[in-house]
Amino acid sequence: MTLYQRPLTPAGSPEAAPDETGRMFQMITGYWATQIARTAAELRLAEHLGQGQRTAAELARAAALDPAATRRFLRGCDALGLVTTEDGERYAATPLLDTLRADRPGSLRDLALWGGMTSHWQPWGLLPDAVRTGRAQSEAVFGEDLFTYFAAHEEEGTRFAAAMSAMTRGVADDLADVITLRGDETVMDVGGAAGAFVQTLMERHPALRGAVLELPHLAKAAEESTAAGGLSERFTFVAGDFLDVVPPADVYLLKYVLHDWDDETAVRILRNCRAGLRPGGRVLVTELVIDPEESRGLPPLMDLNMLTLSNGGRERERAEFAELFEAAGLRLVGVTPSASLVSVVEGVAA
Repeated sequence: MTLYQRPLTPAGSPEAAPDETGRMFQMITGYWATQIARTAAELRLAEHLGQGQRTAAELARAAALDPAATRRFLRGCDALGLVTTEDGERYAATPLLDTLRADRPGSLRDLALWGGMTSHWQPWGLLPDAVRTGRAQSEAVFGEDLFTYFAAHEEEGTRFAAAMSAMTRGVADDLADVITLRGDETVMDVGGAAGAFVQTLMERHPALRGAVLELPHLAKAAEESTAAGGLSERFTFVAGDFLDVVPPADVYLLKYVLHDWDDETAVRILRNCRAGLRPGGRVLVTELVIDPEESRGLPPLMDLNMLTLSNGGRERERAEFAELFEAAGLRLVGVTPSASLVSVVEGVAA
């Protein structure tokens, strides 16, 4: 067969071509879907179509777009199931597109925007070099590591933080379901961006005191988010760097933190937590945990994402977490899966 005998459909959809040539063609062109989703998010297509069906010309006038290009873009969105049309003229949003609405709980808009931005997009273009050298390609692209780049490029740094918050909101309730708390502790979200995770726990436990340890430029976002949830009286933002010192707390949350770092730095972060850990306290690492007997699914792919973006960053197996904990003066006491793909890796003072 030739590549063009079947329509291009999203990988994994019921209509996806079952033959190997069709599957490979979808892999090769997968980045098209990434940039279509990013563009839909940037142009706020979901919001525009949330007001009802529109023609390409009407959408172009409302969003200040080129009419002919808008029609072509809507056809591409239709091909991916983001919009639907009965006559090829008037388009309506689908539930898939609505996941990009900024006003919807669990919105993926920020993640779609960052997924197609320079800081995420360009290093992936050098994946062959990452595999050859074992080093992330952010420095090859930007001349500096990813987090230094974010500090110097506020828009992308803010978007990255928002994307991480969006990912957190998507799993926070599932993680909260498997985290047991007394309810009166001080819980510190270490490197917690705007604090979405600890805020979820605070909502469930009215006496819980929450804090976020983050770089100063995230203070405003954290305080605004906490105020919107009516949690300000029990919340503290601590400006600082978890590589230097971690203030005392009863419970530390490390959500998607350790996977950014090599083993030596991960142990340094855990040691800082161990130093501040109050008697009877716990360190809760929430991350993907690789099953060495299962190579399918998200964890191995996310591991490649970390290889590409962050020097030393990686997803880890349970045994590797146990080694990190031991080196930091902690003892791994359990790995609890949640309804999402993210697990809670729990450590206590050794």
